[in-house]
Amino acid sequence: MRSSLLFPRIKHVRAVRTPRPDLSAAGRTNAQCVPPSDSLVEYAAYVDGKKIHALGIVDALELVREHNAAEEKANAFVWVGLHEPDAPEVEWLAEVFALHPLAVEDAVKAHQRPKVERYGDSLFVVLKTVAYLDHDVLTATSEIIGTGEIMAFVGPDFVVTVRHGTHCPLTEVRERLEDKPKLLNRGPTGVLHAIADHVVDKYLTVADLMQTELEDVEAMVFADVSARDIGRIYNLKREMIEMKRSVMPLQSPLATLAQRRMIPSEMREYFRDVVDHLARVCEQVESSNELCNSVLQAALARSNALANEDMRKISSWVAIMAVPTMIAGIYGMNFDHMPEVKSVFGYPIVLGVMALACTLLYRGFRRNGWL
Repeated sequence: MRSSLLFPRIKHVRAVRTPRPDLSAAGRTNAQCVPPSDSLVEYAAYVDGKKIHALGIVDALELVREHNAAEEKANAFVWVGLHEPDAPEVEWLAEVFALHPLAVEDAVKAHQRPKVERYGDSLFVVLKTVAYLDHDVLTATSEIIGTGEIMAFVGPDFVVTVRHGTHCPLTEVRERLEDKPKLLNRGPTGVLHAIADHVVDKYLTVADLMQTELEDVEAMVFADVSARDIGRIYNLKREMIEMKRSVMPLQSPLATLAQRRMIPSEMREYFRDVVDHLARVCEQVESSNELCNSVLQAALARSNALANEDMRKISSWVAIMAVPTMIAGIYGMNFDHMPEVKSVFGYPIVLGVMALACTLLYRGFRRNGWL
């Protein structure tokens, strides 16, 4: 949902700090006169598993907090989704939701390692996203793996997701949760679990596709007629390393996330399930990476073997041609006393000796596998 009632006017001056928004009725009125934000994907308040539209983010947050204050079980929250936002927008949200400035800086700059950090009563989670890019033929310059990032601020009554890159949109996750109010009743940690599960499921899909790609390359290397294109195999190896860098560092932070006190006890088993899926992905990526190393080494060895075969063929033909060249060179020295020089059959005899020697050499090389 895009709206012109989202962000207050922010002065793009670093020396001036934006004041904390007023959550009173007057403050909400002022917050409505705002320019549109191209980075905002959608925002909404969720109360009792139902989506409630609000005039603005501040209004939605106040609505949620009023509901949670009146209910024993606080399950209402606000979910704000951004895609590659500018610094002023994230800084304004930091004022609204009391986000830590260090986490805000990481969310704006992106290119962070997967991690889970706690700032007060909120969590800052960084997830690397991967996507398999379609291509007709694998070449030395093909891009196979596309990467991005999803950063989530998770508090008692809010979730702010910041996505970098065009891969792995969260629209599917939001729609699936909205179709099942029981899942939304889990609160912000339920949203975090759904996002993490969605990202890890994408890991599984990409890992399976990469495994298929690797098997095709392996079959090509050991085919009877090899293209001997080491560049394509090295490109696949480079893409495997890129995926390994995205997947492997997430294993430890995600494992500790299930043990944090901020995660409700009823949600911990769900996070442990995601950790199990991630462990499977890591094992598959590690085994595929090792197999890719073996395929690369086998391709280099086969390329050297094919080069040696070519050299043996060339050397064999050089040896065969050396015999008539040597005989012709001897008879070209113009000495008077040379065998069969004065004979009528001397010329045919010399040609026959050349042909016989070349035939014997050819049969010998052929029998030894050089030709």
